[in-house]
Order: sequence, then C-alpha cells, then structure tokens
Amino acid sequence: MNIDLAGKKALICGSTQGIGRASAQVLAGLGATVILFSRDEKKLEETLKTLPDTAGDNRLHQYLVADFSHPAEVTNAIDKYIEDHEGVHIVVNNTGGPPAGRAIDADPEEFRVAFNQHLISSQIITKAMTSFMIRENYGRIINIISTSVKIPIEGIGVSNTIRGAVASWAKTLANELGQYGITVNNVLPGSTLTGRLEAIFEMRSNKSGRSLEEVREESKKEIPLNRFAQPEEVANAVAFLSSPAAAYISGINLPVDGGRTGCL
Repeated sequence: MNIDLAGKKALICGSTQGIGRASAQVLAGLGATVILFSRDEKKLEETLKTLPDTAGDNRLHQYLVADFSHPAEVTNAIDKYIEDHEGVHIVVNNTGGPPAGRAIDADPEEFRVAFNQHLISSQIITKAMTSFMIRENYGRIINIISTSVKIPIEGIGVSNTIRGAVASWAKTLANELGQYGITVNNVLPGSTLTGRLEAIFEMRSNKSGRSLEEVREESKKEIPLNRFAQPEEVANAVAFLSSPAAAYISGINLPVDGGRTGCL
C-alpha cells in the first residue's frame, strides 16, 4: 500500500495544537513538505521545530500566519504563498471549534464568526489551491470537522450548525472536482484528548454541578472502545486520505470516534 508522501506539499490549518499539530507531524513523517497555518506565530515557530526531517531538508517546512475569523488575513497569507510556491497537493482544513452553548441562546454574530472561521476561510484556501492540484494531477482536500454532522452533540449548537454546512460544502466539492482527480473528504473526530474536549467537559460540569471526573467517566462510557482518542489517531486517518492509497475515496465522512456515533 502506497502511503508515501515524498515530493508532496501539504498545508495544515490549525496546526499548533491538537489534531492539526498531530496531522502536520504525521504527514511530515511520511515525507511531505509541510506548511503550517495558524494565527499564533510563536506557537507556529515551536511546532515547526517538531516536524520530522524526512523530506531531506527541514528548512523546506514553513508556516503562514492569519486569524481565520478574518478572511482577508487568510486571503493575504495564501496569495503571498502562491506568488513564490504556486500551491500545495494536500489541504487539511481545520480550526478551533466555536464556544459551547445552546443554539437558541447564541447571538447571530457567533454564527457569522464561526462561518468565517470554518467555511469561508476553507473556501478561500481550497479555491486558491485547486489549479495547482489539477496541473500536478494530485489533489487531496481533507476537512477535520465533527461527528455532529451525523448526530448533533448537546451543548455545542453553533458548532453543530456550522459543521453541517462544511460537510455539505465538501460533498459538493467532491462532485465538482472529482473529474480532475481531486478527492474531498471529511474526518469526523469523536472525543479526542485536546483542549477543546476539556472545555466541553468543564461546560457540562458547571451546568450539571457534577465533578469534572464524573463528566469524563460518563462520556467515556458512551464509547464502545471505552477510551478517548489521542490526536495522533485522528491524524493517521488524515494521513491515509492524503496518500496515493486513497485515490478512489472521495465525498465521505469518516468518523474516528471509537464507535460512539449511533448510526452508520
């Protein structure tokens, strides 16, 4: 099975922590030249130092800086990159989730900000890279979203809404870009050991009056594998979908959730 990414360039969004950081490390380990993309330059510099040197020259790895809640910043960063480097073969769209809370209680502005972060910014990046993918005859677009696109998750109403929009956008792109050999897929993480998961547990703990440990254990019992995922386990799914081995897989939602989601 060919999962070698030597000679491929991968743009990994939200890559200074959690699943994004793990994805950057795994793809670099398979030989890809990685371009990190996030808003915190200090963390980007720190993450850059952790990337494996399998491409033969670690100086080829680099980073871009932009706040995804401001699409103009994303556009500027991408345009500057393309001027010197043309494009990338792999795009991993990923950014932090919206604040927890019920959909009915959310201010409309929360939806607008989340839409910019998760869909508009992904559209800007993806649209900018497709011409290069077509010329290279290799394109992989992977969106890290959530199992909420299958079953909404209690207490994260804005996230449920926006993630569903991203999933439909991705399926539409898969239909449009398939003729060029570009695949578009969604990875749906379940409960993964990241700062985001801890924030959700804290919200549930505060709301219910139960301890954090009680909330964690209750959540764990919902997972057939009886544990939370490591970020690297989600990153492995991203890596496979990025590889030549996944050339005939497109337009899917791939849960990486230990079997928790209660539907096929």
